[in-house]
Order: sequence, then structure tokens, then C-alpha cells
Amino acid sequence: MIGRLQEMNQLERMYASERFEFMVMYGRRRIGKTTILQEFSKMHKTIFFSAQEKNDTLNLQDFSKLLQEHFDGGFIASFASWSDALDYFGKKAQKQKTVLIIDEFPFLAESNPSVKSIFQHKIDHDWKERNLFLIFCGSSVSFMLNDVMGYKSPLYGRSTGSMEVLPFDYLESAAFFPDYSEEEKLIAYGILGGVPRYLNAFDPKRALRENLISEMLTEGAFLNDEPQTLLRMELREPAVYNSILEAVANGCNRIMEIADRIHEEKSKCSKYMLTLQTLRLLEKHVPCGETNGSKKGIYEITDHFYRFWYRYVFSNKSYYSMLGTERAADEIMEGINDYMGPVFEDICRQYLVRRAKGGILPFVPHAIGKWWGNNPVIKAQDDVDLLALDRKGERGIFVECKFRNRPMGMDEYDDLVTATEAFPGVKEKWLIFISKSGFTEAVKRRAGEEGAELVEVKGMYE
Repeated sequence: MIGRLQEMNQLERMYASERFEFMVMYGRRRIGKTTILQEFSKMHKTIFFSAQEKNDTLNLQDFSKLLQEHFDGGFIASFASWSDALDYFGKKAQKQKTVLIIDEFPFLAESNPSVKSIFQHKIDHDWKERNLFLIFCGSSVSFMLNDVMGYKSPLYGRSTGSMEVLPFDYLESAAFFPDYSEEEKLIAYGILGGVPRYLNAFDPKRALRENLISEMLTEGAFLNDEPQTLLRMELREPAVYNSILEAVANGCNRIMEIADRIHEEKSKCSKYMLTLQTLRLLEKHVPCGETNGSKKGIYEITDHFYRFWYRYVFSNKSYYSMLGTERAADEIMEGINDYMGPVFEDICRQYLVRRAKGGILPFVPHAIGKWWGNNPVIKAQDDVDLLALDRKGERGIFVECKFRNRPMGMDEYDDLVTATEAFPGVKEKWLIFISKSGFTEAVKRRAGEEGAELVEVKGMYE
């Protein structure tokens, strides 16, 4: 299993405890939650129950069979109630450390809402003094946050640990393609993002273009309709959500722009976008150093695969069907540098965060992200690809990120120097330039004279 060391370590720490532990694990679909729990189960004796979207009687029957076969080696009959089943579990689990995992707990609780109160009663009156490890896992992020851990839930305050399973970062995702060039690894991450199921869909032994054709552009391929499939599973009106995601993927990133593009009222649009944020598909960003309430806020798709799919596959479905998969792939790859700009900025942000954690930045940033706004020096709008500020805003790291097929020249160097002038309150400034294709000799000389740092992609993680 690639990555997930931090998640496995947290599970192991809780398992090593000699008291009752209750972990709530959640994360969007395809993110790898079940894989983590399966790997953990290989190392320890666990009871692993996967709830399904069926009625409560059938889920209880499946759970009863699992418990009886685990403890007694055979199935006699279903327990009359969940309370009886958990009583049986509690009695049988007294002799040794026991782990009970319930995967997709929302399916269980939605078919029988009282099951949360039943578990709460067992925890309070029996299990909290036992050496048990209970794990609830779910793909419905809002359900796990509100109906399991929320203050109105019967289980509120009972969990001893929680874990949101997040997508892999670039470095972890690149490990799926050990034979790709650095540029191919970057583009693969831009196309697939950091969700393990999507990364596994591409064959690391096949060329990037071939994978794009066979695994995404070909009708019937898993990735060809994956976002649509998930939205249908999660939402009642996928058409509106599709329109919002398509608008954002194609450059509309403010609420009014999105509402105008999809011909919906702003208030309705805001409600739908809030749901997409809960699903971890949409995220609001403000200029680095400003509060979340800033009126300059913009929306971006958090998952690079969704961003790629809505920009290319969804927006051009009819066109690509006439063009053919091979010519469609060629057309996409010809303009991939333009698409990769924001992706590369995200990769550079991850790189800066890793350096901060490793103690190899001038200071630990209090705020880090993109900045845009008015530059009073040039009396025009300006931006910084990546800005890191200390707590007082007196020290700043300014980063230019370039994903182009030519070395970065003096114009880009000058642009960043000009942008720094919009921050007169930042007394100490550091410049970092990160370029896919290196730098001109003139830039190298100037950076050496002025103390700016030049970073090439191949040297980012050496």
C-alpha cells in the first residue's frame, strides 16, 4: 500500500491503548478508507462488518452471522435486535483485545436511526470500561460530522479519535508511476488528482496518452463517467451540480459569474455550492493574508480529476465522440500546459509546506496561498502565484511558478519583483522561482546576485 503511514500509525496507537477507544473515520468515496482498514485488519484480529444499502433486518442478519462465525465458528440464527447482538459481542469480547469495524455506518443508521442510541447505551453502560476498539467508517462526510460526531447526535462526545482520510499529495501520487518522467508525473497528477482509485486506473507501464485514451476518453471506461456516477449516488439533482462544476472548471469562480453562467438565482446557487463544499469537491479561497470573510473570495474545484473531467470530458462529450479518442487526446495534450498552471501552483504549495515542516524555510508560515488584488505601485490588478507570511505579516516568501516548455526569463522575474511592492508592510522578503523547464542564463546570474532561489522540478524532492 502506497502512503497512509500517518493513518496507520494513528490506528496502531489507538489499538495499543488498554482502554476503550472509538475512532470515527470519514472521507469522500474512492479515497481509500476501506483499504486502510483492510490493511490494519491483516495485522490484528478484527471483526469487519460492511453495512449495505438494504433494510435493517437484512443488515442485522448479516451482522449476526459475522459475530457468531467469528466467536463460535458457525451461524445459528439472527439476533432479535441490535441490542441483543451488541450484548452478545460485549460478553464474547471480554477475554482479549477486540476490534469491531463497521464500514459504511451511514447505511446502517439511515435504515435504523435508533442504532446510534443503542451503540451509545452500550458504550456508556458497558464498553467504556473495556479494552475494546470500535471503528465507524463512512463516505458521507456530512453524516459522519453531524449525525455521528455532532452535538445533537446520541454518540456526541463518545469518540476518542477521528480521522478524515484525504487525497494523496503530489509526491505520494507520483509513486504510482515510478517509470514516468518528472513532467509525466506532474501531468498524471493534474489529470487524476490524489484519489487512489483514480490513480490505480492508469497502467504505470503504459504511456500517459494511451492511458488517457483507454481509461478516460473511451466510452464505458471507468473514468469516463465516474464523476456523474458519484453525483447520482450522493445528490438528488445532479444536473445543477454538474452545471456548477462545469462552470468553475472553465474559469467562472465567483458566485455571480457561476449563477449567470448556469442561469440560476444566486441564492439557489449558493446553497448548491455549500453542498459541494461539504462533499469536498469545491473550496472557497481568499487572497493570502485576508480573512475568510473577504469579498474577494473565489471558488475552485478541490479535486484535480474532477477539474480535468469537467473541463474536457464533460464539456466536450459530443465533440470528442465525433473527433475520436486519439485526436481528442492529442488536442488535450497540445494545450495541457495552460490547464496545468493552477495544478503546478498547488504542487509548489505542497512543496513549500513540506519545506516548512522540515524546518528549511526562513520561517514557519502562518498563512500560505495565492494572492491577488490591487498593486498601488503599478495602479493595476496584480497577483502572486504563492505567498507565505509570518504571523505579523512582516516577513514574506514570494513564489513564481511556471509550467512552460521554455526556460523562465527575465520578464517573469521582473513581474514577481513588481508584485512584492504591493506589500510595503513586509519588511523581509525572499524570492523563490520554480520552473518546469529551468531558467535563462540571465535569470541565473541575477538570482545569484540578488539572493533569489531558483528551483527546477527535478530538484524539488531530491
